[in-house]
Amino acid sequence: MNDDEIVRRIDTLVEEEHALQRGHANDEITPEERERLRQIEVQLDQCWDLLRRRRARRSAGLDLAVDDDVRDPDVVEGYEQ
Repeated sequence: MNDDEIVRRIDTLVEEEHALQRGHANDEITPEERERLRQIEVQLDQCWDLLRRRRARRSAGLDLAVDDDVRDPDVVEGYEQ
């Protein structure tokens, strides 16, 4: 996956997240939708993590093919803000 593909994936996930949130501005969200929002959050974190790592490797002049997979959700969800 290249940077443009990662950014497109992020955009798609954000659109889905916003659509789910807009659809329930005044209503209760279903458990299934809550779970989907959680999945989107994790996938967004994974995509952003991968994009940042790729940009850092490129900036350092390192090979982008090394460590070019999304990290496990337990890893990206364990980062502190």
